[in-house]
Amino acid sequence: MRRRTFLKQSALFLTMTSTPLVFADSLIHDENFDIDSHIKDQLPAKRHFNKNYNKDIFIGKKLLPVLEISVNRLKSIQRIVGYGNFNLLNFDDTIKIGKSYLKAGRFTKAELDFFEMIFYSKGQDYGFMGKKPIQDITDKVIKKDIEKIPYTGNYLYRGKPAAMYADIKNRLGKDVILTSGVRSVMKQFLLFLNKTRQSQGNLSMASRSLAPPGYSFHGVGDFDVGKKGYGIHNFTKRFTETKIYEKLNDLGFIKFRYEQNNTLGVRFEPWHIEVV
Repeated sequence: MRRRTFLKQSALFLTMTSTPLVFADSLIHDENFDIDSHIKDQLPAKRHFNKNYNKDIFIGKKLLPVLEISVNRLKSIQRIVGYGNFNLLNFDDTIKIGKSYLKAGRFTKAELDFFEMIFYSKGQDYGFMGKKPIQDITDKVIKKDIEKIPYTGNYLYRGKPAAMYADIKNRLGKDVILTSGVRSVMKQFLLFLNKTRQSQGNLSMASRSLAPPGYSFHGVGDFDVGKKGYGIHNFTKRFTETKIYEKLNDLGFIKFRYEQNNTLGVRFEPWHIEVV
C-alpha cells in the first residue's frame, strides 16, 4: 500500500474513533470537550477569534518544530515560484520544487506526514464546521480552467467566477479590486499553518480565521474583493464601512459564505464573494 493511502486511511480511522481529534498524542485537547457545548461557545469565540479558549485544540509540543519548518519551507517555495504561481501549486509539484532548490530544501518524512495528518483530519474536531469541497491532498488547479486577473496577482476560474468579478468591476469601477482568487491546496496550507504557528499551535484559533486545507471554497470558485488602497483593512470588519461594501450589498453581490453569527465556527467575512 502506498504511504499516502495508508496515512489517509489511518487518519480517517482515528477521527472516527476519537472525539475530539487525537493523533498519537500529537494534538492536545480538553477531556471535557463535547460538540454541543462547543457550538454554544462559538459566538464569543468568533467575536474574539484571536483568543485562546479552554476547549481549543492544540498541536502537541512534539509537532511544533515540524510546524515551524513546514511553514518556512512553504514560504521559501513561494518566493522561488512567485506569489501568483504559488496560488496554483499542487502537493506533488511542491515536493518536487523542494527537492530541486537548495533554498527550499527537501521535505522530510515528518513534514509530509504532518501535511497529510492536517489535511485528512476532520475540521469539525477542532471547531471548523464548514463543508470540505476538496477531498484529495493531491488536487490540482487545471490551468486551462483559470485566467489571470490583471493588476491583482490573482487568478479566477473561467465561467461564473470570472464573469461575476467582471460584472462587479463594471458596476463599481476602479475602486474595487480582487484581493484573493484561486487558492490551491498548498496555498491554503501555507495560510492555515502560518496562522496556526502564530497561534502557538492552536488549530481552533487558526480555523476561526482561515479554512483548513481542503475546506476553502477559494479552491473551487469563491473569491475576495476589497477597496483599492485599503490594504489589510479589507480583511477586517472595517471593510463594511466602505462605499465598496455598501454598493456590493445594494447590488446583491453579497451572499455570505460566513455570515455574522454563523454556526460554522468562522469569523464574519464580509469581503468573501460566494460563487459556488
